[in-house]
Amino acid sequence: MNRNKNKSNRNRILLVEDDKTIALGLEYSLQQENYDVTICNDAASAKAQIAEGDFQLALLDISLPDGNGFELCKLLKEKEDIPVIFLTARDDEGSVVMGLDIGADDYITKPFRIRELQSRIRSVLRRAGKRYEGHHMLQFGNVEVDITDGTVKKNGKDVFLTALEYRLLLTLINHEGHILSRNQLLESIWDVSGEFVNDNTLTVYIKRLREKIEDDPQNPTIIKTERGIGYRV
Repeated sequence: MNRNKNKSNRNRILLVEDDKTIALGLEYSLQQENYDVTICNDAASAKAQIAEGDFQLALLDISLPDGNGFELCKLLKEKEDIPVIFLTARDDEGSVVMGLDIGADDYITKPFRIRELQSRIRSVLRRAGKRYEGHHMLQFGNVEVDITDGTVKKNGKDVFLTALEYRLLLTLINHEGHILSRNQLLESIWDVSGEFVNDNTLTVYIKRLREKIEDDPQNPTIIKTERGIGYRV
């Protein structure tokens, strides 16, 4: 099933969900929030919409009758890198990590509350519209990060970070609000300053970074751990 909506000034959402009852319920709820929604119930129709559509966000079910949401996410990111939220089975950690690794911006587990989904959508759309190049100074509690100068201050005092630590922090804050898997972080900081980085050393660098910027490194409020998945600022 494929429903095309007329273009408007409203954000257009591509919803790919093979359960037609769920899809229709989501369509109604999202329309009440002033979104234009295009429904696809399979991968084939979704690919056709991706090829010709102009969307601001995609909600992708992972399991589809003729494919999966992962391949659709790759297509979307290659075409115009719009935000993607995966709709996934409860406690499906493997799928969540895989989705984040290929570029998804967030995920939500089924069953979910519509208000939670609406909140996630608003958050992802806000992040997509933010360009950190235009925000020279970023504030996280009592920590300031000056993107232009590449400096970090805590309570007004300079914090010395190695090149790798700064790259790690910058990667996290450039994706503020959504989870980055360990693999994503490893790829972002790999071979900075010629240093070898693997999964174990990533843990060490996260620990060191927390010790430098957190008030209580054992109970971090800036760099939070999403157990079994990754980290989130």
